[in-house]
Parts: sequence; structure tokens; C-alpha cells
Amino acid sequence: MGDMIMDKLKKNKFIENYIENLQRITLKSFEDTSDKDRYDALCDSIMELINEEWRDCKRKTRNQRKAYYFSAEFLIGRSLGNNLINLGIYDEVKELLSEIGIDFEAIENYEDDAALGNGGLGRLAACFMDSAATQGLNLVGYGVRYREGIFKQKIEEGFQVEHGDSWIKDGDGWSIRVDSDAKIVRFRDQQVKAVPFDMPVVGFENGVVNTLRLWQSEPFEEFDFAKFNNYEYDEAVSEKNRAEDITRVLYPNDMQRAGKVLRLKQQYFFCSASIQDMVEKYKNDYPEDLKFENFSKYHVIQLNDTHPIIAIPELIRVLVDENGIFFEDALAITRKVFAFTNHTVLQEALERWDKDIMLEVNPRCLEIIEKINDILVDEFKAKGYSDDQIDPYRIDRFEQIHMANLAIYVGFSVNGVAALHTEILKDDTFKHWYKLRPEMFNNKTNGITPRRWLVYSNRELSSFITGKLGTEDWKYQLDLLKGLEKYADDEKVLEELWNIKQTKKNELARYILEKEGIKIDPKSIFDIQIKRIHEYKRQHLNILHIIYLYHKLKKNPDMEFTPTTFIFGGKAAPGYFRAKGMIKLANEVARVVNADPDVNKKLKVIFVENYRVTYAEKLFPAADISEQISTAGKEASGTGNMKFMLNGALTLGTLDGANIEIFEHAGEENNYRFGATVEELNEIMDTYNPVEFYSKDPDIKDVVDSLVSGEFKDNESYMFLDIYNELIKPQEGQRGDTYFLLKDFKAYAKAHEKVNREYKNKMEWSRKCLINIANAGFFSSDRTILDYANDIWKIDQNR
Repeated sequence: MGDMIMDKLKKNKFIENYIENLQRITLKSFEDTSDKDRYDALCDSIMELINEEWRDCKRKTRNQRKAYYFSAEFLIGRSLGNNLINLGIYDEVKELLSEIGIDFEAIENYEDDAALGNGGLGRLAACFMDSAATQGLNLVGYGVRYREGIFKQKIEEGFQVEHGDSWIKDGDGWSIRVDSDAKIVRFRDQQVKAVPFDMPVVGFENGVVNTLRLWQSEPFEEFDFAKFNNYEYDEAVSEKNRAEDITRVLYPNDMQRAGKVLRLKQQYFFCSASIQDMVEKYKNDYPEDLKFENFSKYHVIQLNDTHPIIAIPELIRVLVDENGIFFEDALAITRKVFAFTNHTVLQEALERWDKDIMLEVNPRCLEIIEKINDILVDEFKAKGYSDDQIDPYRIDRFEQIHMANLAIYVGFSVNGVAALHTEILKDDTFKHWYKLRPEMFNNKTNGITPRRWLVYSNRELSSFITGKLGTEDWKYQLDLLKGLEKYADDEKVLEELWNIKQTKKNELARYILEKEGIKIDPKSIFDIQIKRIHEYKRQHLNILHIIYLYHKLKKNPDMEFTPTTFIFGGKAAPGYFRAKGMIKLANEVARVVNADPDVNKKLKVIFVENYRVTYAEKLFPAADISEQISTAGKEASGTGNMKFMLNGALTLGTLDGANIEIFEHAGEENNYRFGATVEELNEIMDTYNPVEFYSKDPDIKDVVDSLVSGEFKDNESYMFLDIYNELIKPQEGQRGDTYFLLKDFKAYAKAHEKVNREYKNKMEWSRKCLINIANAGFFSSDRTILDYANDIWKIDQNR
């Protein structure tokens, strides 16, 4: 009884505190407060609960070795629900607020997604931060506080139109501005103030709170009164705008030189501020170590892809120029600090910066890189290498700085993010480096946090799992899901699982009707492809197959066919014409199909607008089929495939990225594999002729021709002609069908036929879903982050 009374008093204190915060913020009566007011007050109340543990964690870990995660993206989504889940008080707070007449769902939906990322790179970083806190690891995140995100996507007449995503226009209840830690970042033509905003990263029910520090660029002088007084109104705020532009938008359009300069400035900005921050803290904590001999003992930096590699010369600059360390000693220190994660095998994504652009942004960093390159060349020449043999290793090559070469030469670890991806790095992308330094290379297959992607976003399935396993420990020990396999032949359990999926499909159908204005059948197969729009991810293969189905159903409306709803979501880079054409094509096919009474009871197509984390939380739990159809060898890992798997969707995919490991863990017989392998594509790479497939197969010819027949309208944008030409009429000297759509088309269609047929067997389908869930434990980011901690970072758990 005593514990119950104490618990009740604690709850009453929370509500009293919440109402005090609400009145303090608004100066309104309770009845007059808005959803925004109530949301802000709840943020304050939750932050008060977090802050004590946050301060305690900072104090306890101050002199411990830490890992620092440098990433251009942290796609964290909304924070309210996730923080409440991890604090273990979600249901309690929801109930308490309902008792005083507050609609918790309305407050939760008031929050905007934090526009701090775009795709898998940023979502992985967010999952890693969650897992590190949950596993009690000292991991600090460093990134950029973008004012407008990448963009808010609107679909207008089927086209993607970009708008600003002003997610912090009404403030941000989850960040603390720390002016005392502001830094000066100097470029060749300007200097700006880097102001840190700290966000708490709450571990799952363990009292651990780590820090994500995001930098915002601000001017030293907001307003030039003299210019304003001289009628130069625009010039009076020009420096303010120039400074703020650096952190205004994620990945500025770099089709022109000005965009490239701004993008490099953005990368240097957050890396410089972060390095300065780390060095300053070290000097405060260890004032006796004037030579920084123990810096690498307490610091390891993980570079999340190529964007933050500029941090390497920046650390050397800070050590040499600001702390008087000899260059050779600074380089030796730096070699022990940096580890590099590669996320792509696409050459265009392995950043190379023109030297004149780097000179324009920061001449000193370019000078340091050139000096490192000279050391590299001298080292190789001393070993007897010729100039031609040295070429693949050069950092400074053909008037460009090769960032990956810089990271590999100076760093101590290089990792891929799935087994196949790492093998491709070793055998192809970085084969010269692997031959020289095989011990540097390691694999860390990506993972996802089950707290966000199951405990929070699929409460029904979460309760089902807890009930069947008899424990909640699976929420941070995901391997325990294996215990579900014993129910694989239990029809009562399989029926229960089927009904949970149906519940989530009903919820998604209502959400899509509300957001998109389109009614879909929740009893149809939900076939979902949600990810960044890119040719190698092959959304256009999916669309061409839908056209194929549409034509078949038009010819034979009575053919046996399980109704299917195809759902797309994702953003194309603003300057990526073909990817934007793929979005237009998806929307145009949707317009035609959905308006056709001959087929629209069996076939529906949806492109959801402004796909983001919050939308994903509705889509993953409702999916029957997970479309993972990238060209074999092109997708490094993927993490959407894991989120689908964890929520009981079956994978229809190629042998690419982490699909391979999904098939290995859950069994190919419980998923739908199709398409050519990496080895098969490598064999035909030089001889492949897509026109042969086009001319010999009437079905392929039919769907490809539909791009230019007038059946689907592209509003004279020539986007569909561009896709058509890339497939079968490439420019001179190019092969055409770069990503082998026509090669894989019939195998893809056949896999879909199997899906359509087998979905009718409810018990067998549910059994496959259960087996996928039971074998998803390997894909927890808890496992991945512990692998990083043990193998690369050498940091201990404090959990």
C-alpha cells in the first residue's frame, strides 16, 4: 500500500508540475490553452524528468573514453512519444493527461518531425544513438541543426515540388541552446558563429541519457545599422543571411558551383565546430597533457560516410595551428582517432572535391591534405611503387581531393554495412587498399532500434510478443524473438497475428484517406516501397510492373487476381531529373489506374506525399510485402527491409545488401527472392543489350512503349521520354538500362505472381510472417552498436 500511495503522489506531482508549466508558458486559463501550448508544457515537464539523469550521466562519464559519431544526418523523427517509451512512462502520462481532459493524441500529432535527415543514412544514425544509450555506451552525436531540412515534398499535378520544412518555426522543446560552448568557424571569405543545441538521447528504461549536439550557423552581427541607415536595406542583413544559409538546408542543390561551395562549407562548418569542441573539453579535463599524447586514449571518431571526412585535416589544423603540435605528431595522433563507415559503392557518391572549391572554402585544410598526400606518395615510392601504381591511392588526383582515400589512409578502420557490401568494398571499390591493409576492413551489418520501430509504432504486435514470450526483455535483447518460432504451427496464434496485421492495415487505410484523399481496401495485399527515390533502387521497375498488371487486367478483367494496393513513398534530390520523373510516372500511373472502373477494384496505386519517419511508423506495421528490388550489388545494406521484417512483412527482393542476410536468417522459402546476382551481372556487364529483351518479349515492349505512347501524360516535361531513352535508346557511348530493369523484369513479374497466389492461404502466410519476426533479432541496432563498441571503438558499457 505504501508503494501505491507514493506512486500516486508522484503522479499527482507530475500533473501539478505540468499545469504549472502550462500556466507559466501561456498565462492563460487551462480551458483556453491550445494544442501547441499543451505540447510545449509537456515537453518542459518531460525535459525536467530527463535533465537530472542527463546531468548525472555527463558527470559520471566525464573522464571516460567516448566515441563520437559525426554524421550529416540524424533522422530522429518526433521525440515526444519515443522519449516517453524509453522513460517507461508512455501509458502513464497518456492516462494522466486524459484524466484532466487532454487529448494526448492531438498533442502527439502537433509535433513536427525533426527535419535533420533524408534517408537511411540519417535514420541509421538515429537508431545508433538510441541503441548506444540503451546499451549504456558513451556515444556523443555531432551534426547540423538544419533550419529547413532537406525540403517538404508536395505533389502537384503528379510532380514533386519542394517547399521549406520549417520544423523549428515554433521553437524546439527537445533542444537546449548552449551559448557558452559556441565556436568560431573560419572560411576563406567569412567567419561565423557555431552555436550548439543539445538534444537528450534517452536509453530504454535504464537511466542513461547521452547527447546529440547539433550546430547552427549564426552571424556575429545580426544587423548592420550603418548600411540600413544608408538605405542599403538588403545589404544590412546580407551577412546574417550568408551565415544562416550554411545550416539552412540539408544537401543544398549542387548542380552549379555555388551549391557545391555551400555544401562543402556546411560539411566543414559542423566538423570544425565539433573538433574544436572536443579539443577544448579535453584541454579543460586534462590540462597537464600539453602534447595531446593521451587524446586518442579518450576519443574515437566514427565518420558516417564521406561527408564528415573533412574533420581529419581539421583535427590536424587545430592541433598544429592552435596548440603548437608538430605536424608529424598531429598526424600520428589523428591516425589513432578516426574510423570510417562507407555506405555506398556508387562512384558518384564517393565524394571528390575540386581543389579550387576547397581552396575557396578553406585554404589551410587543402594545404594539410596536400601535405598528407605528399607523405603518402613518398611512403609508396620508398616501397618501390611506380607513379601508375600509386595513382589509385592518391588523395590529390586530377585536381580533385578524393575523400575516401583520405579517410582510409589516415584512419585505422574501414567498415561496410552488410556482408555483401563489405565484400564488394574489398573486391572492387577499395580493392587496392584492401590488398595493402586487409586488417583495416571489417563488416558491421546495419540494424534498427526495436523501440521506435516496434514498441512505439506497433503497440499491438509488441503486446502480442510480450504475451507469447512471457517477458519484456526482448525490447533490448531482440534475439529473444527466436522464442516465437515454437508457435509457427499454432493456428490460434497465427490467426491472432493475422488480425493484428489487419488492424494496422485498417489504421493505415484511414490515415491515407485522411492525408491523401484516396480510399484503399485494407483486405487487399499492401505492397510497399518506401525509400529515397533513385534509379538503383528501381522504383521504375515496380511502376513498369504495375503497368504490366494494368494491361493484363484491362484485357481480362475477370482474371484470377488477389486485389493489391501498391504504395510508394520517398523524395528525389531537387536536381535529380530522372528520379523526379519516376515520381511523376508513379503518380500518373496511379491517376490512370485508380480512375479506371475496369481494374480499380483489384488494383490501386498510391504515392504518399512527404514521406518521413512519422509516415513510416504507419506504413511499416501495415505492409504485407516489402519491396527491396535494388540492382544486385548497388544497395549497401538498407534498413527499411529490416523494419518491414520486424513488423511481419515478407521481403520481395534481390540478392543485395542486407536482403541476403534476411533470406539467410528467415529462409528464402519464407520470402520472395528474384533477379540476377552480382556475379551474373558482372559477367554480362560489357555485353548486355537491353534492346534484345525489348524486341524479343512483347510484354516488355508493351510496358516500355507505354512510356511514350501517350497512355500516360507527363505534361510535356519529357520525363517519360528520358526514362524510355535510358532503357533502350541511350546516348552514344552508353549501354542503356544501367540498372538492368529489363533483365530482371520477367523474374520480378513471376515473383509477384507467386505472392499473389500464396497470399490466399492465410495460415501459411501468417506462418511466414511469424518466422520473419522470430528471426529479426540479428537486425537490432543494439547488436550493431555493440559490435562497433567492441571491435572498433573499444568502449565499455555503463548499463
